[in-house]
Amino acid sequence: MSKLLAHNAGPASLSRRIVQQGKYETITMLRNGEQLILAIVLPLMALVGLAVTPLLDGLGGSRVDIATPGILALCAMSTAFTGQGIATGFDRRYGVLRFLSTTPLGRGGLIAGKILAVLVVLFLQVVVVTVVAGLLGWRPEAAGWLPGLALLVLGAAAFTALGLLVAGTVRPEATLAITNLLWILLGALGGIVVPAERLPALAQNIVHFLPSGALGQALREAFLHGAIAWPAALVLLLWTLIAGAAAIRWFKWN
Repeated sequence: MSKLLAHNAGPASLSRRIVQQGKYETITMLRNGEQLILAIVLPLMALVGLAVTPLLDGLGGSRVDIATPGILALCAMSTAFTGQGIATGFDRRYGVLRFLSTTPLGRGGLIAGKILAVLVVLFLQVVVVTVVAGLLGWRPEAAGWLPGLALLVLGAAAFTALGLLVAGTVRPEATLAITNLLWILLGALGGIVVPAERLPALAQNIVHFLPSGALGQALREAFLHGAIAWPAALVLLLWTLIAGAAAIRWFKWN
């Protein structure tokens, strides 16, 4: 009996600690009104706006068919880059990261918990956007779901790495300004929501090399044609590796 009690009183496994941290991070994100607006409300407003205006006409599909993949990509950027970047920046400012990194959770467990939270929130975003887009007439290629979701996760990884890089190297106030500004610029001119063909000539030459343009293009290829845009996938992978390595190298925990 005493052995059983001692066993039950032992520390939780690493996987359980990561799940608990991910649950905490997820609840915190969903309870934050500003992040909820950024993650759900604004993408849905953009989806409806693109579905009822002629901006995307003439691109080889219905408005909602072209708009929805870009909105899913915008959701990934909103949660993984802007939302996680801001949350991490302020956790760093108030010493939360430094404290948690010294607990049994450890730095690796803390990062894993954040990644888990991003994936959970992204899943909820995909469900909500898919339902609304379906009501608006979205009919994606069935063969595009598997590569589309895989590329969406890869895009979330790239944006999470970028968000952690910003949050770990600049002041929290600057993180807030930088992530929100980049969300606006990349959302409007980064090829993520509006295809490159509808952007100014100068932007068309560079958006394919941005994580935003690569993710938008990759998801449109998947859901419109059931194909994999390998160049875009390679761009996303490179952004993930480079930003991840830079975040590991220069991230400051306090």
